[in-house]
Amino acid sequence: MNDRAVSVLSEYDFEVIRTWKGRGSILFETPEGFRILKEYTGFTDKLILQNALLNHIREESDLMVEEILSNKEGMLWTKDQNQNVYIVKTYFSGRECSIRDGEECRRAVRLLARLHKAMVMPENSAWDVPVQRMDKEYDKHNRELKKVRRFLRNKSQKTDFEIYLLRHYDSFMEKAFEIAEQWKNCRKPDTSEQPAGKRVFCHGDYQYHNLLLGENDMYVINFEKFVCDSQVRDLYLFLRKLLEKNNWSASVGSGLLEAYQRERPLAQEELCQLYYRLAYPEKFWKIVNFYYNAGKAWIPGRNMEKFDKLLKQEKDKEQFLRTILPG
Repeated sequence: MNDRAVSVLSEYDFEVIRTWKGRGSILFETPEGFRILKEYTGFTDKLILQNALLNHIREESDLMVEEILSNKEGMLWTKDQNQNVYIVKTYFSGRECSIRDGEECRRAVRLLARLHKAMVMPENSAWDVPVQRMDKEYDKHNRELKKVRRFLRNKSQKTDFEIYLLRHYDSFMEKAFEIAEQWKNCRKPDTSEQPAGKRVFCHGDYQYHNLLLGENDMYVINFEKFVCDSQVRDLYLFLRKLLEKNNWSASVGSGLLEAYQRERPLAQEELCQLYYRLAYPEKFWKIVNFYYNAGKAWIPGRNMEKFDKLLKQEKDKEQFLRTILPG
């Protein structure tokens, strides 16, 4: 982040003691505690809803979540001289949740369940946002997979990575279409509908990077990707990230699911959705999507490493699903 962004802080009514650079941000200390300055690239209407959601969480629970701070004008955002938009949020001093510590991860899913209970808001025309649909999302992914396969097949000169990718492409794409179709067949018509008079939200990026551990509390940060969707979306993301790093261990997965359900039991429809989310080859789609949207002339070796790991873990994932979440 450009140091000139620090000038934005003059628009806020607090004393800055010191500043230092963070990951794509500027951290600073005030007499009231630590703060973070970040560029905001989303819609300001969504930022207003994000602020309302965070306030609602604090009202409904004792959870430690970030707060968006208003400037002297009472606005949630501030523009610099180049019209770039910045926000200031509270920041917690602590380290990221450790993916190697089983108890910390179980604590994180218990926190997620409590967070989910606090992220159900009364319906309001001011936040009439689109409801995300898993079937629509996967249909979009599948169209993209077809497009990239066509591109690869028509390419005359292929790199080693492209040849390797094509060798396994059809099996993954068939699975993607099969899972998407199975979900449509088993999904009840109202599975993704919001409860009457309510709006159900999820964090949208609930993973260890966005969980900070202080001396006594675990803090949740970075709600910018929040969406109106089934809360299974968050649980799926957290499980997938951890299970990929633990070779789809059944004991790890069952421990995390049990910890979540102690706080918020999952309905049968939610368990069904979790199964299909985990079964869908999203990691394959991510690798393909990154490859296609990056420069094709140079394919980083990291792509090959990720794809190799995916292939090695695919049988482990299938065994995990048969053991823990039979469809």
